[in-house]
This record gives sequence, structure tokens and C-alpha cells, in this order.
Amino acid sequence: MELTMTNLNSNEKYAYLDKSLPTNTYSPEHIEAGDVMLFGDNCLVIFYKSFTTDYDYSKIGNINNLPELDSNTITVNLSTD
Repeated sequence: MELTMTNLNSNEKYAYLDKSLPTNTYSPEHIEAGDVMLFGDNCLVIFYKSFTTDYDYSKIGNINNLPELDSNTITVNLSTD
């Protein structure tokens, strides 16, 4: 799957998915750079800066050694391999 992810709040990239995914939401209180989360049931988010938050997310995973990202749009390829 290839997603075009847009910048938001100068700390995250997001893209809406065509289908909803199962959720297990919680309030992490602190986001770490590299966290991959689901906002709602169809918005994939990759955080590239650490910060505190009051929002609820479903944790998907984490990207180690995340490259430096800026305000540009990025293309992400996801696979099950």
C-alpha cells in the first residue's frame, strides 16, 4: 500500500485510509518521535517530534532511526513482509 502523508502541526504526518481498522484507544499523554498511531479508526499518523498530548490514539508501532522529516508531503510504502 502506498500512502501520501501530509504534514500537520509541524510534528506529524498523516493519511486517511480507505477502510477502517480495529482500534484499542488510550491516552498516551506523551508522544515519542517515531510513534506510529491510528487516530480514530482510519487516520494513520507518524510522529516525527516528541510532545505531550490529550488526544486518544491506538498504538500501531514505532519506527526506529526515523529519518529527519520536515513540512513536505511524503510517500510511504506499507507492506506485510
